[in-house]
Amino acid sequence: MGSSARNGSRQSARQTRRTIPVLPATSTVDDHAGPPLTEPAPAADPAIAANSAAEVNAVVPRGLQVAAAWSWRAILVAALLWGIVWMARYLSEVLIPVAVAILLTALMLPVAKRLRKWGLPKAAATAITVLGAVASIVGVLIVIGGQIAGQGAELSTNVVNGFNQLSNWLSNGPLTAWLQNGPLHLNATWLDSSTWVTKITDFLKASGSTIATYAAEFGASVGHFFAGLALALFSLFYFIYDGRGIFSFLLNFIPRASRDRVDQAALGGWRSLASYVRATILVALTDSIGVLIVALILGVPVAPALAALVFLGAFVPIVGALVSGFVAVLVALVALGWPQALIMLGGVILVMQIEGHVLQPFLLGRAVKLHPLAVLIAIAIGIITAGIVGALLAVPLLAFTKSFVLSLAGGSEPPLGRTHLPALPLHRPHLSRTARTDPKTATGPQTASTES
Repeated sequence: MGSSARNGSRQSARQTRRTIPVLPATSTVDDHAGPPLTEPAPAADPAIAANSAAEVNAVVPRGLQVAAAWSWRAILVAALLWGIVWMARYLSEVLIPVAVAILLTALMLPVAKRLRKWGLPKAAATAITVLGAVASIVGVLIVIGGQIAGQGAELSTNVVNGFNQLSNWLSNGPLTAWLQNGPLHLNATWLDSSTWVTKITDFLKASGSTIATYAAEFGASVGHFFAGLALALFSLFYFIYDGRGIFSFLLNFIPRASRDRVDQAALGGWRSLASYVRATILVALTDSIGVLIVALILGVPVAPALAALVFLGAFVPIVGALVSGFVAVLVALVALGWPQALIMLGGVILVMQIEGHVLQPFLLGRAVKLHPLAVLIAIAIGIITAGIVGALLAVPLLAFTKSFVLSLAGGSEPPLGRTHLPALPLHRPHLSRTARTDPKTATGPQTASTES
């Protein structure tokens, strides 16, 4: 009886302990407690991510991957170039005078250095160089203006006579009969000069407001020209006076580890630019003197003005002097007639041949080695971007960029007359690896071959 009672009490106690919930020691309930914190999600396994990327790469062809990689890089480069061109066109009224000042600095800096060697102070040498250049340009313009003013009346008379001869030839010449009776069957009014004069007069009267707008824009352009001229002169003075200091300040924007390399590359580009400008001056001077001699022999009016036009046009390689030379041919045609115009055309072609086959290979080829196709493409891009000024600045910019990039990349231009890099030495297959690595064994076969 006693044992059964004790066992019954123990079982009831166990059941009681099982049914009563046991609270933790810190059973105080906080009504302001936040939600329970959750454990962070486990990080993705790098091996799994690598496997998924590998699976994607395995599905995409290798050629498409390479094309995509090149595509987005090319898009970024094109966007950057477009942004640079847009900014340059937006700031053209500032950048163009500064660019002209840089070209003039490359031309006149040796004169200022020579004056400094003669003992003149730095500021005085710079002022004399700049003022001397301005006085020379003004003197040339005065001479050309005097020539045009003195022969203007004669030239206008010749223009009127030439126009009348042309209209009579169109009205009564053999070409008129062919155009009227040939396959075109043109009406006689199409070849009547008075009809065209009437049409042109009516067009000018109807376009009076447009012409007035263009005249106002021309007046504003004249003001911008003088403002740009002043900016170019000030820039020229300070570039000659302290150009190296200005460039040293700009080098502070380059990382310190790359400053020396960029400095050397810029110096190489500057030498190429200076050589190009001086060589172009000699080529332009030769072209203008040749055209001037032919024009004076033939008695073409305003010959010095035509020579000055050829001199300015020669700064656009390949096409500039040719186009300006045809202006001299046109003046000879109007003022003197067909025979003198043909002789003037022959003289211009002769001058262009001397420039293309003698002067440019000897002077420009030594200054900057640029392919003619690269020159033509640069001129075309310059004309599209900034018109005539862009054509003038395109090739000098190309010359500087080529030398700068080659020097920055650690390369150098090949010497004249060599278009390919020298071939690498060939390996000798008859020599074993030990013979090529051990100098003692390597000399054995050579001596044997020389003795044999």
